[in-house]
Amino acid sequence: MTFDVRGYAAHSPSDDLVPYRFARRSPRPDDVTIEILFCGVCHSDLHTARNDWRNTVYPVVPGHEIVGRVTSVGPAVTRFRPGDRVGVGCLVDACRHCEACAAGLEQFCQEGPTFTYNSTDRLDRTPTQGGYSERIVTSERFVLRIPDGLDLAGAAPLLCAGITTWSPLRHWQAGPGRRVGVVGLGGLGHMALKLGKALGAELTLFTRSPGKEADARRLGADHIVLSTDAAQMKAVRNRFDLIIDTVPYAHDLNPYLPTLRHDGTLVQVGFLGKLDAMLNTTSLVVGRKAVAGSFIGGLPETQEMLDFCGAHGVTSDVEIIRMQDINAAYARMLRSDVKYRFVIDMASLKAV
Repeated sequence: MTFDVRGYAAHSPSDDLVPYRFARRSPRPDDVTIEILFCGVCHSDLHTARNDWRNTVYPVVPGHEIVGRVTSVGPAVTRFRPGDRVGVGCLVDACRHCEACAAGLEQFCQEGPTFTYNSTDRLDRTPTQGGYSERIVTSERFVLRIPDGLDLAGAAPLLCAGITTWSPLRHWQAGPGRRVGVVGLGGLGHMALKLGKALGAELTLFTRSPGKEADARRLGADHIVLSTDAAQMKAVRNRFDLIIDTVPYAHDLNPYLPTLRHDGTLVQVGFLGKLDAMLNTTSLVVGRKAVAGSFIGGLPETQEMLDFCGAHGVTSDVEIIRMQDINAAYARMLRSDVKYRFVIDMASLKAV
């Protein structure tokens, strides 16, 4: 049988999120039921609530940086038991049999992954709803173990911001002897610095804001380059093996391409859509450079990231808010007024 839960939902692109009661689906044999303790607030939540990508089905309960405790498991579950500290990220299902799924790259499922919210359950065709709620039911394949010792609130953003930056850092082999640039210091950028430093890379932050230097160094940056300063940009030509671009809006990539060394790659992780300026291929061709994209991560890679964070004490810098403050948090997020991720204390839902 289904069960009712409390949450917060958007009902249109222009209205505030409001309290919302809805039904979670009946648990299946391989399902884990989780009491949600904290949920991170991602730019994707805001984009979906406001229908910026023109695909939102209302009402929608956002939230895909979910951490909590297992309350019950189905008879086929083998990896979890009640009381375990667990997380759910951006995915709750996939086809499980295509080439990508077989390789543990469920985010690239060739039949299309099932997202934690604003998606459709593959079996009963009901809408999926996210972590701005009391509980969630998910197949154990898509549940992640949160290492002991990690602060749960600080761990929540690892389920999206963390894996979004970890995946390209690992794929393009960031580590000792590698020079990595990070464009933008927000929710994604600060995780790229923390994870890149823990991996042993030499890190440079590109920023348009001179006042961010102290914070960038605290987070792991070895160098800071003011991207609006032509002399500083010229001084780092042919320097970087990898650049992680975390900027969440359309911007010109061309100024960064000359800063890549030969065979270097600029990876876009922050923006979905058309770029404002066409790419000048001169830098790409002359240096055999590349512009690439990366999208969250599969379940094995996400668990690897969580285990690494547990071993190195890496969590997100967070500001904890009540569920009732989500609309104010969205407004502040648009002003970049957060360091560096809002996380909702879901205990506040009990007051709704």
